[in-house]
Amino acid sequence: MVEKGKKIILFDGVCNLCNSTINFIIQHDKKDIFRYASLQGDIGKQLIAERNIDTSKLDSILLIDPALAYYYKSTAALQIAKQLSGIYPLLSVFLILPTFFRDWVYDIIAKNRYKWFGKKESCMIPTSKLKALFIDQ
Repeated sequence: MVEKGKKIILFDGVCNLCNSTINFIIQHDKKDIFRYASLQGDIGKQLIAERNIDTSKLDSILLIDPALAYYYKSTAALQIAKQLSGIYPLLSVFLILPTFFRDWVYDIIAKNRYKWFGKKESCMIPTSKLKALFIDQ
């Protein structure tokens, strides 16, 4: 299903902010660490079920490191930032903040993401060049 050593980002496939974020991650994933699938897709649902993840905790992003664990909300976002090229790994300094505070900020954005950024009628369809990065084709 996923190449060994790759981390999986599950995202809200109908959220404009989430889709823009995935495009940003793809551009800055110079080490080719991540693969992608929508939360709404069959593979996303399967990965969530296999790990008995409480879906009430999922808003828009979930990072699965098959060898280790999974992360959601602000921790997922910051763990992803740690792997990107450029200055973005510096954002991981925010991991020192209490999770409840980071997730509170995250929840405000997640709760309003459709209102602020819009929503698509269906999940993003990647270009042929990007298709290899998505595991739920």
